[in-house]
Amino acid sequence: MGPGARHVSKTKLQDCEDAYGHEVFDFHRGKDGYEIVERDDGYIDFSSGPTAYFAEYRDWPSHMRRAMRYVRGRVLDIGCGAGRHSLYLQGKGFWVMGIDQSPLAIRVCKLRGLRHAKVMTITQVDPGLGRFDTILMMGNNFGLFGGRKRAKWLLGRFRAMTFDGARIIAESNDPYKTSNPHHLKYHEFNRNRGRMPGQLRIRVRYRTYATPWFDYLLVSRGEMREILQGSGWRVTRFLDSLGSTYIAVIEKEA
Repeated sequence: MGPGARHVSKTKLQDCEDAYGHEVFDFHRGKDGYEIVERDDGYIDFSSGPTAYFAEYRDWPSHMRRAMRYVRGRVLDIGCGAGRHSLYLQGKGFWVMGIDQSPLAIRVCKLRGLRHAKVMTITQVDPGLGRFDTILMMGNNFGLFGGRKRAKWLLGRFRAMTFDGARIIAESNDPYKTSNPHHLKYHEFNRNRGRMPGQLRIRVRYRTYATPWFDYLLVSRGEMREILQGSGWRVTRFLDSLGSTYIAVIEKEA
């Protein structure tokens, strides 16, 4: 679990469900913020929270900074959060559209100067939004695919709304790089119910706010390649971090 784990399947969040939005909005106004992630087996953890979501480029992990070199053309930032990647790329002269399910997160993006930002879930993305050269899924946001079946459906939709030579730049977290007995037990729990081992069922909490439960997918490099097989997309390189997270540069096949 970690940054980026906040999107749900509902198309519209009520204010009491926008835990992530209230967290980043409070932080933007100079208040303390935190983020609790609760898993459906009862496991509870803290993410790095708004400190990471508002981090400047110089403070990003090195693999995240390297990933920005592969951005090209018109950019769609899915799960843009407080706008750290969108604002950086906009400052470099890219045309960027940031989308997030959180109404307050999009409000924060606009307050911080992001010119194109829209409240939208990943499942609402379609060619009507425009055509793009780069789709960003940073902050472990490959997880927004939720599961194998939905990932393959969305990858087809991404093909329809991207130009030839387009890229998806997606971050994930290898769920198997852990010795935590609670996580290992959860992998087996998932296998027994026909789910991928790293397919989390979680919700995000902040103060009195709580999102609905949602699926969030963590995959190994091999699992990512398997999901992409036959989708018209392929991994051309992995950018490793010092830990279990990594970024994939994924190219659209001709």
